[in-house]
Amino acid sequence: MPDADPYLPVAAEVSEWLSVLDGAPLQALMDQACALRRQGHGDVISFSPKVFIPVTRLCRDACGYCTFAKSPRAVASPFLAPDQILDIARQGAEAGCTEALFTLGDRPERRYRVARAALAALGHETTIGYLGEVARLVQRETGLLVHLNAGILSTDEIAQMRRVSVSQGLMLESTSKRLCQKGGPHYGCASKFPAVRIAMIEAAGQQAVPFTTGILIGIGETRRERIEALLTIKNMQERFGHIQEVIIQNFLAKPGTTMCGADEPAFEELLWTVAAARHVLGARMHIQAPPNLSFARFAEILAAGIDDWGGISPVTPDFVNPEAPWPQVAALRVATESFGCHLVARLPIYPEYLRDGKRWVDNSVLPAAIRASDTDGWARSDSWSPGLANSVMLGLPAIVERRAGDIDRIIGRALDGLRLDVASIERLFRARDGEVGEIAGAADALRQKISGDTVRYVVNRNINYTNICEYQCAFCAFSKGKTSAALRGKPYNLALDEVGRRAAEAWARGATEVCMQGGIHPDFNATTYLALLRVVKQSAPGIHVHAFSPLEIMHGAASLDLAPVHFLEMLRDAGLGSLPGTAAEILDDTVRALLCPDKLRTHEWLAIVEDAHRVGLPTTATIMFGHMETPGDWARHLLHIRDSQERTGGFTEFVPLPFVHIEAPLYYRGQARKGPTSRETILMHAVSRLVLHPLLTNIQTSWVKLGAAGVGNCLAAGANDLGGTLMNESISRAAGAEHGQEMPPEAMDRLIASLGRAPEQRTTLYRRAPLEREVASYNAAPLAPLSFAPPQVRPTAPLRNAQLT
Repeated sequence: MPDADPYLPVAAEVSEWLSVLDGAPLQALMDQACALRRQGHGDVISFSPKVFIPVTRLCRDACGYCTFAKSPRAVASPFLAPDQILDIARQGAEAGCTEALFTLGDRPERRYRVARAALAALGHETTIGYLGEVARLVQRETGLLVHLNAGILSTDEIAQMRRVSVSQGLMLESTSKRLCQKGGPHYGCASKFPAVRIAMIEAAGQQAVPFTTGILIGIGETRRERIEALLTIKNMQERFGHIQEVIIQNFLAKPGTTMCGADEPAFEELLWTVAAARHVLGARMHIQAPPNLSFARFAEILAAGIDDWGGISPVTPDFVNPEAPWPQVAALRVATESFGCHLVARLPIYPEYLRDGKRWVDNSVLPAAIRASDTDGWARSDSWSPGLANSVMLGLPAIVERRAGDIDRIIGRALDGLRLDVASIERLFRARDGEVGEIAGAADALRQKISGDTVRYVVNRNINYTNICEYQCAFCAFSKGKTSAALRGKPYNLALDEVGRRAAEAWARGATEVCMQGGIHPDFNATTYLALLRVVKQSAPGIHVHAFSPLEIMHGAASLDLAPVHFLEMLRDAGLGSLPGTAAEILDDTVRALLCPDKLRTHEWLAIVEDAHRVGLPTTATIMFGHMETPGDWARHLLHIRDSQERTGGFTEFVPLPFVHIEAPLYYRGQARKGPTSRETILMHAVSRLVLHPLLTNIQTSWVKLGAAGVGNCLAAGANDLGGTLMNESISRAAGAEHGQEMPPEAMDRLIASLGRAPEQRTTLYRRAPLEREVASYNAAPLAPLSFAPPQVRPTAPLRNAQLT
């Protein structure tokens, strides 16, 4: 039998803890535990929406309190068939579950011949072998993330199950050997010896498996033995760090068991044990008590120090405690919010483990976990994703009355124009429920104060002159190699006369701006960009040219061995009016190393846009969010923009760009989320309004990525600008966006008016568009067909020295 001594606490330590915990008044103990919980988890209480899949009810053990395990005569079949399992899982997925909890008896084939025969008919020798097959099937077919409670596993079996699940579990239950003696609840149960269970939990830690364990109270153990079990868990956690949650489960006497007449633990005993667990295991441990076993006394359980309600199923009963139905999530939400906390759905892997997913999750299942998560690592709160025409963003949550707190203080500082710190901005981004409505309301009131009810937009045309690019940005579905036809479209390189034709057509249709950007073509140099600029100004002399990302500026300058500022001066003198502040993505080099490793670093991007500002070329500022970054990264990005604006004042607007995942390589490789959630998108617009106040006054929202309903939400959360009519939109469409390539002025006006706001056409630099431009923009002629040249090197003679001065 394995030796459990390395993790069992010494008697003196147990006595010391017992003296402290047993001697304290229960309410004081709970108050201290609740304070620890708030220190470790703030105001978030989580739960896992799950579907319960009992693969087999047969078991080699015969615990004195269990009704889950059945005899072969009491079950229709020894094992659920794959189609039965898949049917249960699909019901769970349709009901919004994220977790498939597989639970089963311990190795029934070692006790029952009928189990061995059934496994053979299924093509397996062991229960664990069959479990691996159906777990993989469920994850592949439904997208549910698998958590396994499979009994005692060998080291090899743990590794095998790690490839089909994001987490595993085994209740320690108790470290008391007495309970395994004759007359005890674990007598005759080979898998219940404490040393056996400790050895498996240790083996899971050695293989970095996110793990659930816990203790069962009221089966004959003493308080001292409970503390010994909790300290044993703590010792294993300190060595391996893999125990992501600890369950405190209270015994219920069940008819038909040998313990049917045993006394159940008093509710105060459950409260004491939950509070003791929080004290022993610390502020950061996730501790849960099953709500269906708490007799609906939810507020008291919360007050004892839990931060998680465990798994709750809208589809299946608790097969282990069928006499105790799951509470309605709505009831838990009311109780949680009444306690001053937010109820948040989670995945079967907790956020801190998912953030370090390469360590804790096998590559075969990690992509599914990332895709199911939001930016904080919780379960996505809705099914919406940017770019999808048939998916509607959730609206703003209602504001609820509450006592003033940290959110109010942070908003107050922002409204006073003070620079917030990273922690304060992160707190805003982590807002939930009514807090989101409060932040959005404050941002919208600030918008009203600054720009009134006017919503502006520019009539413009996008001209993406080439999609050939030598960079390998992980998020980009627009750029192609010289001959690549992967994803959407083929490589192209527009002829100069086609660029000129599009500019002239845009002018004829009322445009005041052309926005030009393209891939970083390896054959392009400074002459290319000047030629593009020249042909546009020749074809439409009055049009404002908003062109060339900071990355293109760097590329063009390098081709002349010039500092970017000197190349910017050349472009300005040739007619460039402003720059799009794209290629920013996330201004944090740790993220950029994964997202766009060969692109500009943060300080290089900032240096180029500030050079542009200093030579008289305004720029926009952007953020691309919702892929693999964190709220802390968002906060640092916003502060970079604010600080830069304070230095130069050259940003005209801030443009949040939600990541469109549909065709993005990063998403296909399983490294990105499905874009931001509705909550995150609303918060990005609202928080940017607050953080950038009073230095940057225009916040734009993207109809291409959000659709009409989405921009309506964001215009009610601090945004005041709808960007451009575009005429041709290529980059978001290449990523899979389905909201169209043009929103003409008539449609812009209708959308804005439908929101009770006043539309106004503007120029790139936020002046009112000339009347003749407005008149020309309405009822414009249809666009002529586009012409695309095959990839070719555009002849670009090098500049002479005389041209550089």
